[in-house]
Amino acid sequence: MEMVAIVLAAGDGRKMFPFDLTRQKCTIPVANEPIVRRLIRQIQQAGIGNFVVVTGHNAGQVREAVGDLNGVAFVQQSRRDGTAYAFLLALKEISEAEEFLVAYGDCVLTQGDVNALIQAHREGKAIATVLAQRLEPNLDSRDWICANVSGAKVEQIQGHPRGASHRLAGLFAFRKDAMSFIERNPGVMRSVPVGGMPPMEGELAQSIQMMIEKGKEVAAVEAKGFVVDVDKPWHILEANMLVVSELSQQFFDDKIDPKAKIDDSAEINGRIVLGENCVIGKRVVVNGFLFADAGTQIINGAILRGQIVTGRNCKIRDYCLLGDSVLGQKCIVGHGAEFEGVAFNTVYLYHYCEVFGVLGEAVDIGAATVCGTLRFDDGETVHKVLGRREVPMVGANASYIGDFSRTGVNAILMPGVKIGSYCCVGPGVVLYEDLPHRTLVLLRQDLERRNWGPERYGW
Repeated sequence: MEMVAIVLAAGDGRKMFPFDLTRQKCTIPVANEPIVRRLIRQIQQAGIGNFVVVTGHNAGQVREAVGDLNGVAFVQQSRRDGTAYAFLLALKEISEAEEFLVAYGDCVLTQGDVNALIQAHREGKAIATVLAQRLEPNLDSRDWICANVSGAKVEQIQGHPRGASHRLAGLFAFRKDAMSFIERNPGVMRSVPVGGMPPMEGELAQSIQMMIEKGKEVAAVEAKGFVVDVDKPWHILEANMLVVSELSQQFFDDKIDPKAKIDDSAEINGRIVLGENCVIGKRVVVNGFLFADAGTQIINGAILRGQIVTGRNCKIRDYCLLGDSVLGQKCIVGHGAEFEGVAFNTVYLYHYCEVFGVLGEAVDIGAATVCGTLRFDDGETVHKVLGRREVPMVGANASYIGDFSRTGVNAILMPGVKIGSYCCVGPGVVLYEDLPHRTLVLLRQDLERRNWGPERYGW
């Protein structure tokens, strides 16, 4: 039987606040395509046609994202007990397979690296083959499960070590004789540095380390392209920036649908890709790369600069300003609004707001809402992720607003503030701290009243 792909999409995304409550992180859109769908599509292009997708937290979103693809079956992981046990759960559906590809459904990779991992495993004899990204100076080994790689061979796997040559990139291939190591997983990552504190979960990486300790060959393929493990909210920004940049390089000339319209007064400086019934109207300025899906209207003096992707039926109008951005379906950016970042479906930005960050689905940004991005100390905001202090490499000072939330007029969000889902930030509030899910915050002011009239002016 040909290689079967197992895609792990069950995680509860505890580090993804404010997108953890209402989202399955594997279905977060990157350039308007769910991460897990993009990954399965890449694996299909590499020649694998059968998939078992392991679901858990917000499973319905995964089914919606990939359920229409050929060759995809689902199993449900009922409890949070680790990637090794998720693998074993999927194996019950494909016990006759001889080779397996395992993909973490929240990883954003390039097609070239997916192809390279699968090809190397098919041509080699190792019991397992892993995709690994070299740890450059901007990547801290303490943030990842890592591998020490020599040549094309993995010498050691360790969880969050103080030093390593590579980090695991969420894509693995196994032969059937590796299954005994998966079955004997101890339910905790034992390969950690002294003082390490692993959670009680069956981590697939521990089974790979057990193979190495038994003298089995584990091969490594070094990633040549980008690798983003979308685990925290700023990774949404990072992944979208990289994928949109990759997309822009696929177009050397404009591609304009015959039913699209461009007004003669529009100023276009760059490459544009326009879908059916798109409109670029009067006085519009486009500087950079624009990919607009069907039905999007960019009209009445809108200014676009940078690399921009829009979903279907967006309305970008009335002298608004867009920087590097991805907009979901049916977003409205109008009347002097300024935005840069990622907006999910049906986001509404209007009346002189200024926002940089990630906006969840159906977020309503009130008039003149401003997100601060430059601190008085010119530094980067320190975020807390499950109590751990971190400074993101990308988007440290961005704002992150969960699904179905809104701001009132003249709200101010200080650099790096995160707002949960189902939240309201009232008019005039200056928000300095993260706002938990399902919270309303209102400004309470003291008013002084006095008698006043013409006599105050000498009448």
